[in-house]
Amino acid sequence: MGAKVQENRQLHRFELPISQGLVASAYYRVEDDRIVLFHTEVPSEFTGRGIGSRLAQGIFDLLRASGRKAVLKCPFMSRFFANHLDYLDVIAG
Repeated sequence: MGAKVQENRQLHRFELPISQGLVASAYYRVEDDRIVLFHTEVPSEFTGRGIGSRLAQGIFDLLRASGRKAVLKCPFMSRFFANHLDYLDVIAG
């Protein structure tokens, strides 16, 4: 599974392709030029395999590369960030 996280602006989500058309997704809304991450989904048959963490890392890397900032309203994203403070530059406030 060498897929990369991509942004699907039409659906307001970031996606990580997993297998056979399945994707892990993190949904967002834009507020004041900030990306508000509010919900993350990983198909149940793939939970516990680090896919959510790969999704979060990919999102934070994309945001860093584009100069955008994130507001974390999603509990999963907040937990990921708490363990990866090297992404402090990506987090707004």
